[in-house]
Amino acid sequence: MTAADYKKISGSIPSQPGVYKYYDRDETLLYVGKAKNLRKRVSSYFIKKQGNYKTHELVSRINKIEFTIVNSEQDALLLENSLIKNFQPKYNIDLKDDKSYPFIVIKNEPFPRVFLTRKKIDDGSEYLGPYTSVQKVRELLTLIKQNIQLRTCTLDLSETNIRKKKFKVCLEYHLGNCKGPCENLQSPEDYRQGILQLKNLLKGNLYPVIQHFRKEMKTQAEALAFEKAEITRKKIEYLEQYQSKSTIVNTRLSNIDVFAVLKENQVAYVNYLMVENGTIVQTKTIRLESHLDETEEEILMVAVMHLRAKFESKATEIIVPFRISLPENDIMVTVPKTGDKKKLLELSIKNATYFIEEIRKKERLQLSDASVNREVILQHLQEDLLLQQLPRHIECFDNSNFQGAYPVSAMVCFKNGVPSKKDYRHFNIKTVKGINDFASMKETVFRRYKRVLADNDPIPQLIIIDGGKGQLGAAAEALRELGLENKTTIVGLAKNEEELFFAHDQESLKLPYNSDSLKFIRRIRDEVHRFGIGFHRDQRSRGTFRNELESIRGIGKSSAETLLKTYKSVKNIRYQDVESLKQLIGEKKTAILVNYFREKESEKDPLKG
Repeated sequence: MTAADYKKISGSIPSQPGVYKYYDRDETLLYVGKAKNLRKRVSSYFIKKQGNYKTHELVSRINKIEFTIVNSEQDALLLENSLIKNFQPKYNIDLKDDKSYPFIVIKNEPFPRVFLTRKKIDDGSEYLGPYTSVQKVRELLTLIKQNIQLRTCTLDLSETNIRKKKFKVCLEYHLGNCKGPCENLQSPEDYRQGILQLKNLLKGNLYPVIQHFRKEMKTQAEALAFEKAEITRKKIEYLEQYQSKSTIVNTRLSNIDVFAVLKENQVAYVNYLMVENGTIVQTKTIRLESHLDETEEEILMVAVMHLRAKFESKATEIIVPFRISLPENDIMVTVPKTGDKKKLLELSIKNATYFIEEIRKKERLQLSDASVNREVILQHLQEDLLLQQLPRHIECFDNSNFQGAYPVSAMVCFKNGVPSKKDYRHFNIKTVKGINDFASMKETVFRRYKRVLADNDPIPQLIIIDGGKGQLGAAAEALRELGLENKTTIVGLAKNEEELFFAHDQESLKLPYNSDSLKFIRRIRDEVHRFGIGFHRDQRSRGTFRNELESIRGIGKSSAETLLKTYKSVKNIRYQDVESLKQLIGEKKTAILVNYFREKESEKDPLKG
């Protein structure tokens, strides 16, 4: 693959963490690599001059590039390691074995010991991991030792030995790190409770532990033990940041197939992750077009059968977002709600979403590329919509409101097939009260073209209303009142089915999903959404939130932003506990907030307080 060849596909490679795979013309896997940013890493092979002969030879043999998006750099490292071990690509010289990453083992013995190991032994012990950072594991084991009293000795604590009083407690007991099971000072049941707490922590169920530390920190601070409180705070911070294990490599998952489906009108996208021995070994996203209004369940079932056959899957369990019926009775269908399987399903959805975004990006690039004949696209649009004139000037309108408050509208303008951003307009709705999209659209269209007439500006050949028949009718009425009814064409674009309506027509017009005309209209619709949402967000931040919080004397803009960023709404802030607010904005400002909400409540019901 040459640099010129790579340039054609570089835009499809995501700027996210993941693993990339290089194949030659015979579909042989040449190399597997990890990256924090896939696009930057892969680009470096083709942009930089390769001084190393083997790297130069590798690049010359690359014919195809595949990638898998993951959630973190850690996951990319683990997945790369597993793929190299499974496929042993020719150019991956430094092959890694199981000793590359440590595990935490809970030994299969009376009063189990817990320690770090790089070697797995089939002795009935439980191994948690692998972990990518030895330092993190050691820190975690230290944290466990400080808070869960487990033994660290190698004594044979059999029931017989304990009964015969063969052992004496050691220094760890006197330091408070062990409860002395060797002298029968701790029961097996109490020890098992400690092991359960440890597993809870290692498996990521950190909430109870963190809540315990927060209470402890509060007690220490009230007792003026600030150094201890600071140590406890660091424990909380570490636990909140810690990711206990990876969903990319988990030997307990065995062999499973993971499927996610995203449907948009008549087109569905299905992503497939093949998991073998707890490792993702294949990823594939396919596009399916529905012709008979098939349900998502029917589409997913077809995709599952096709992909499992294509990749010759032998997995006896599949993970899917909803229940489906398969002809094979021996296949277990799982719809996970929590845990590692749920995380794998979310990862599959993430890959499908990226696939869709890339398709849209390519469509936009095709339309904006100077080499594309925009004249042909406009001609297609004229033919499909039966327009009298070539639509060189198009304007599109969209409404937006927040629970009926702060209604706004936006208008974007395209001239000769490209955005004319200097002609974009925002509208604050002035005459409409509450939620009334029809009246809002009429006001916006009326104001826009009243101004156009006053300034003697040109009327667009095509006006697109992002909405159904109701909004289209309201917009058409505004044009009629201005005397423009027969001087332009106005159409409505239904939000769900992407079908077009003409004023006074009962039947809609459905253009082919992949037609140039609908792609172009879709691009215009997406642009007005983007433009309108940004304006609406600004209005809300300046109005809805700002007026409520910044109007409180003593609560400034910075504190208001911090509160809203943390709790999302004024309602949520009102019902937060005082201690949480104190930690966020301090005691003085918390008191101001509490008094404000109390007074506001009293105003609603004077009998309270």
